[in-house]
Amino acid sequence: MALPATPIVKINLTQGASFGTVMVLGTGQLGYAELGTVVPNIIDVSASVLKINTRKERNLLQDKYLSAQSVVRIVDPNGDWNPQNTASPYYPYLQPLRKIQIQANYSGTLYPIFAGYITEYQYSYPKNQEVGYVDLICYDAFRLFFNSNVTTVTGAVAGEDTGTRIGRILSMVGWSNSQRSIQTGNTTCQADPGTLRTVLAAIQTAEFTEQGAFYIDKAGNAVFKNRQFVYDAQSKSPVVFNQTGTGINYFNIQFAHDDKTIVNSATITRIGGTAQNYQDATSIAAFFTHAVTADQLLMQTDANALSLATAYVQTRKDTTIRIDAITLDLVTLAYGAGVAAALGLDYFDTMQITNEQPGTSAITKTLQCQGIAHDITPNSWLTTLTTQEPLLDVMY
Repeated sequence: MALPATPIVKINLTQGASFGTVMVLGTGQLGYAELGTVVPNIIDVSASVLKINTRKERNLLQDKYLSAQSVVRIVDPNGDWNPQNTASPYYPYLQPLRKIQIQANYSGTLYPIFAGYITEYQYSYPKNQEVGYVDLICYDAFRLFFNSNVTTVTGAVAGEDTGTRIGRILSMVGWSNSQRSIQTGNTTCQADPGTLRTVLAAIQTAEFTEQGAFYIDKAGNAVFKNRQFVYDAQSKSPVVFNQTGTGINYFNIQFAHDDKTIVNSATITRIGGTAQNYQDATSIAAFFTHAVTADQLLMQTDANALSLATAYVQTRKDTTIRIDAITLDLVTLAYGAGVAAALGLDYFDTMQITNEQPGTSAITKTLQCQGIAHDITPNSWLTTLTTQEPLLDVMY
């Protein structure tokens, strides 16, 4: 069966794991790529791809964004993708941390799906088969941030907002200005504590202090959304999914009803401050204590720490039946609106999902997209959209 969109996979084998898109004058657009001195060695491998799996999501239990992942399988009849093959046209460029980009062409529009770095080349030559293949194991820039350390953040003075602080950390590791979208934070920070931590931990401390969102988007850009954006996002017009024909149909739906998301006691401590606790007695009486503790945060006042604890509990003190995910079968259902949603939806986009239940009852939930996974073969395309309740019910 024909795929509804054309997957495009390109690999940049240019030496070095520098951030940004390497560019040479006359071959790119100033302001949108890094100025380089070597012509990029970019290989379009789309015609050789047998399978694509991508996943990006916010972890429900950890309450944080994870590194996006991808596995790309390339059929290799000539052994070109075997890193040990000295006759390969790609030798010796098959090194870890080469950049990879996955897109989809749908009706003439290019949709980004994944952008990151190849961390492993898993080469296989199955017994009784004439052709080998390589699985490219890929992660987005979170993997690099986790592997880098920082002590004192240059210029990180007291009084600057969380967005500015995150921007300074990105600049310290050489992250390109053209590949970041950083909003001004609603919370001001203390001076940087000057402690040894990973770059990712330093950024996520500022993110949690703000109650904002930091992630790598589908095009490979570092994105920071402030608390006001996170709060306002729930009022966006939703994309409608249902089984009645008035919205986008779906192939599968996953329900859950448990206590995993309940938080009814939060203790928040800023650097040099006093622990601030907020509890909801009604929730504790109903569900027992579900506590969260966070310390060494960057806000300047204990009052702001208490506001964070209060908003955190008020958002998570209750539980209800959840719709954790829906899956769209883009080949079997063959619908234009569903393809556009599968390719276009991203974090914080609003989704209204209705499921007809036996006995003429129905469940309708208005949720936010907080994860996208694609499983693509030459004959199939399944997209799973992970959903969550709004992350912030109270603005402070």
